[in-house]
Order: sequence, then structure tokens, then C-alpha cells
Amino acid sequence: MPASRSRTHEWKRSLQQIYDRGGALEIAIAKPEQVGDVEEGIESPELHAGTADLVWRVKILDLNETEITVEAPMTLGRNIAIEDGIQLVGAMTIGQNRWMFKTTNLGTTTAGSRNVTALRLAVPDGVRRCKRTHGRYDAQGLNFPKAQLWPLLDPKSVIPIERAMELAFQALCRGEAVDAATLETESTRPSIGPGFEATLMNIGGGGIGVQVTSDDAAALGRHRVFWVRFDLEPVMSVPLVATGKVVHTHIDSAQRTYAGIAFDFSFNSNHQDVIIDQIAMYIRLQQEQQHSG
Repeated sequence: MPASRSRTHEWKRSLQQIYDRGGALEIAIAKPEQVGDVEEGIESPELHAGTADLVWRVKILDLNETEITVEAPMTLGRNIAIEDGIQLVGAMTIGQNRWMFKTTNLGTTTAGSRNVTALRLAVPDGVRRCKRTHGRYDAQGLNFPKAQLWPLLDPKSVIPIERAMELAFQALCRGEAVDAATLETESTRPSIGPGFEATLMNIGGGGIGVQVTSDDAAALGRHRVFWVRFDLEPVMSVPLVATGKVVHTHIDSAQRTYAGIAFDFSFNSNHQDVIIDQIAMYIRLQQEQQHSG
């Protein structure tokens, strides 16, 4: 049996290894067309289009033959509600090997030494190994959002645009139509330098993780504070915008840079609640799509 096939066949041993090392899984809400058997849907090319996937990296707190207990997804200190019965796409990584699988949220519990809120995930029936080509993993159905980053020259200048986004989001919550193209004007645009595009790989408790090409990575060394924007259309018409500080970076074998960016609300503390509410609303709408699909 080839080594790669053997590793896939013994994936439960790999899962146990991740747990024993205090490691984590990545999870995202499954799209309606991804709900079903592990052998179907994950690798379909058409799944890469459409709704963006917000991915959380969550620590494994407990593991047995039928359940994987993981930290509940969290954003800026607030738990993001995942309903019982919702199906998720998960991923686990050991070294250069990565597997994806489907699972179901069996319910909420508390776990760990600090009794944190946790999700009980069903141990999957099987996994699919992600192909690695030229140092890059096949996303296998995950559609990572694109983020725009600009060096922020004057942190106080973000207040007008953040207020405009807050009012637009309030209008969206009232059921009003919002045209995102009209939100950024000359009077609301913050003081920023030349920007670049990144891929939003995951969301953490206090910020985001992004992947940047080698051509754009130099900006992360010259600047530490950025104006960050990412769109979640067509589900949500109001983009998420925030100040972010680069807290760490590392480079992979394909010379792509990964950066951890912490949100910073020093000049507009009220905007923190807007970001939390936007992310929570997006995840709620994704779950509603799964139910209706």
C-alpha cells in the first residue's frame, strides 16, 4: 500500500496524535451541496464558487470513539452559535499531510481545565487526503474569502468609514437594501498607503489569519498596522472593515507568507461589537442556508 494511502487509512491514529499534542482542527459551516456522504461533494469544482467560507481553528479538548470535543468558535471574546445538527467541513494537518472530512455538531458542552464552551462533533466515517501540488493544498470545496490590506497611515482616520459601515449594517438588519459601493467616499476613506490582496485563511478569538503572496509580503515587514477589508457577498452586502496589527508571520515551503493579524479598536471601541455582530449574522445565515438547502 502506498505511504499516502496508508496514512489516509490510519487517519484515526493521526487524529489521536493531534489530540495528544494539544493540537487543533479547522472547521467551517458546510454548504447545502456539501451536506451528505464524505465520498460526495468535497472535491466538486463547483463548490469553490459562491458563498465564502469562514474557517475557525479550534483546539481539540477531548476525543473518544464517537465524538471529538473542540473549543466553540469565538470572535473577540464572544462565542459564535452553531446549532445542534449543523453539518461542518473539517480539516486536520500533520506536517505536510492534510485531510478533510465532514462532521455534525452533536451539541454544546463545557470541557477543558477552564470549563470553556465546546462543541461535540461526530467522529467522521472517513476522510479525504488533500492533494499537494507545487507546495499548495487543494482546498477541496472551501472558498476562502479575499481580504484587502492597506498600510494605515493615520489610525484615527478610520472613524468615519467605520461609522458609515455601522449605520449600513444597522440598515441591513432592518431589512433595507444596502449598496456597498456607495459606502466609501472621499470624506470617509481613511488615510492609507498602496494596498494588496490576501486570502483570509481563518478567524481566531482576536483577529484573522491571512496568506500573502511573496510579491506582497514585503509590506508586512515595512508596516505593522493595516486597514483590513473583506467582503462576504452575496450573503452579506456590508463588508467587514477594521484596523489590524500584524502580530506574527511565517513563510511556508512555497514562499507564501502567513500572517496573524489582531483587530485593534483603540480609536473606536464601539466598532468591535459591529464586527462581532457581522460575523455572527453571517454564520447564522449560512446555517439557515443549510436548513433550506
